[in-house]
Amino acid sequence: EVQLQASGGGLVQAGGSLRLSCAASGFTFDDYTMGWFRQAPGKEHEGVSCVLSSGDELYYADSVKARFTISRDNAKNMVYLQMNVLKPEDTAVYYCVAGCRIHRGQYDYRGQGTQVTVSS
Repeated sequence: EVQLQASGGGLVQAGGSLRLSCAASGFTFDDYTMGWFRQAPGKEHEGVSCVLSSGDELYYADSVKARFTISRDNAKNMVYLQMNVLKPEDTAVYYCVAGCRIHRGQYDYRGQGTQVTVSS
């Protein structure tokens, strides 16, 4: 059974930082492009960032470039999203995904989300 356990969300003031973590299990982690999607109330889900299995190629939505950094640890089956200079518009439920295809807005698996709330 595929499991993607996200954690690290919370309430932060604008300009602050959070680090999301995702523990993956139930599939061959190294075979998958991993990433993060988010969904704000009343909005479509949005691809935030993906990282290829090698960790060398990274993709970001324009809205988070230069503020968010994705990384992965294949030895621990973990994915991380460091979020800096947070803005109120970053408020959303953030989901860890496997099989991330950010340009198509698709993924193969999604875990439960973690809420990120940025106050102004």
